[in-house]
Amino acid sequence: MTDQTAPTDQPFEIAVVVPVHNEAENIRPLIEEIAAAMDGVADYEIVYVNDGSTDGTLDGLLEMAKKHPRLSIHAHAKACGQSAAVATGVKKARARFIATLDGDGQNDPADIPALLGRLKEAPDPDLLLVAGWRAKRKDTAWKRFQSRLANGVRRRLLGDDTPDTGCGLKVFTREAFLDMPRFDHMHRYLPALMIRRGGSVVSVEVNHRHRERGVSKYGMWDRLSVAVRDLLGVMWLASRGSRPDRSTVVQAKRG
Repeated sequence: MTDQTAPTDQPFEIAVVVPVHNEAENIRPLIEEIAAAMDGVADYEIVYVNDGSTDGTLDGLLEMAKKHPRLSIHAHAKACGQSAAVATGVKKARARFIATLDGDGQNDPADIPALLGRLKEAPDPDLLLVAGWRAKRKDTAWKRFQSRLANGVRRRLLGDDTPDTGCGLKVFTREAFLDMPRFDHMHRYLPALMIRRGGSVVSVEVNHRHRERGVSKYGMWDRLSVAVRDLLGVMWLASRGSRPDRSTVVQAKRG
């Protein structure tokens, strides 16, 4: 049986993974921004995962694929949630380095090169996650309050030393992500999961923008309804994490 989590080759340096659900209005402008940010910086792939959209999202992606040969499109038959869409994108990506980006246009793709640079400077990039930090959020006062409260509780309980784990802009290696346990809403806990496997996290201040088109689909109700259960689950995982000090003694050869 073929391992669907491991591409046979990795022709790109970095894959920009974007999960989307009913974001038809944001498809064209965001893809064009990603391309403008990455052209000449790195050999890149743009990986969109259409998470069961019921609007014109998939049609918009197919139209953009005619103009952008670096665009890959994957789709869920029905909505499975943001974490599942991110996982699909990372598994399908054909690059060592991964950047995740929210599909609503509030994350700025122009920040990706700086985060990628920080990751590549690490002695072992597989043990570092570079997280975006929306220090100047362009959201409502109520949403900012919710985020500060959630981040404060999470940092105290998990000790993940991350001021803004909810920022969708993060850069890490594909190998690191595939080494993490996967569950619904895991994308909010990537810093804690990286620390669990013996790695570290660096937060870099990034630009945050007002949503100009569409309305929020991910992260409103689930942030409140399952936060306690998720925290308890990640605390349990963190208490049982370990990373062996590995080395290859003998490598098999063909023939």
